[in-house]
Amino acid sequence: MDKFQTVLRFLMNQKATIGYSFMALLTIGGERIFSMVSFQCPCNHDQNFAYGLTFLLGPAVVLLVLGLFFNTRLWRLYTGCCLNPMKLCPRGNCFGCFRVFTSIFTGACVAPLMWLSVALLNGTFYECAVSGRDENLVVDLFCKNKTMKCREELARVPCGRSKLSADERMDLLLMFRAQSQILGWFIIIIAATVGLLGTCYTNCRSKVSFLQRTFWKRYMEKEKEHFDAYTTDYASKLAERNLSSFFDNKNPEPFPFPNHKAWEQISELYTFSRSEQYYSTLHNYVERTDPDFPPEKRPVLDLERGMEMK
Repeated sequence: MDKFQTVLRFLMNQKATIGYSFMALLTIGGERIFSMVSFQCPCNHDQNFAYGLTFLLGPAVVLLVLGLFFNTRLWRLYTGCCLNPMKLCPRGNCFGCFRVFTSIFTGACVAPLMWLSVALLNGTFYECAVSGRDENLVVDLFCKNKTMKCREELARVPCGRSKLSADERMDLLLMFRAQSQILGWFIIIIAATVGLLGTCYTNCRSKVSFLQRTFWKRYMEKEKEHFDAYTTDYASKLAERNLSSFFDNKNPEPFPFPNHKAWEQISELYTFSRSEQYYSTLHNYVERTDPDFPPEKRPVLDLERGMEMK
């Protein structure tokens, strides 16, 4: 039992890594399915580029939209902002707001970058798209020191229907795939470098120690876990109370419930502040002594980056 709990704790501590690994496996599997089942390069100059680019960039755009759509931090910040624009930029701090949105967008870009990297390393979509370009720069690059037939048959090379010799066709395919894989590794290297530099900068600018940030992250996880359980339990009790009152034809019993203002206040983005040692908006709400503390004077912060929006 102790060994099982040790393994469970390890998996919980590494859930971010496991999640990204699982996402990478899904991306690889999805790319292989697209390549083998649905992708059929038309192999003509008029359609190759649009068709190949659609399969290369289309899933990346869809993954980006889904990443933003399922990001609770985005909706936590955006919900109600049309009626109260100060929710987006508290105290007019547009730079801090931009920093939060940048963090949200960066997190949503992980899956699209994985897709682009895997698709480019495979090369199928890229070779179809590039073979359909008629620009002299592209044609001269692939058909340099070759006959005019190369220029005419370039779009048919990915399908194996070109009139070129087997050696010429293989040379062109190898050039296509080499360029595609170079671009794929370029995206991977740039993404890894930017991620490392961003993490280093965030930790360097942190106002709290590493262990305190770790504790704060654990607290946020537990608060979310208990919040989900409490909301489920309270929703069940409220539904049961209302139904009982309706069917028994009697007045409902008093039921304590947070008011609208309280819900608004605990829904704001917040993180640890050295001046006020609270670990969430909920913690700040229950600990404060002044219930009428105006929302625009409270520090609103980035939940994951640990940086205060002043």
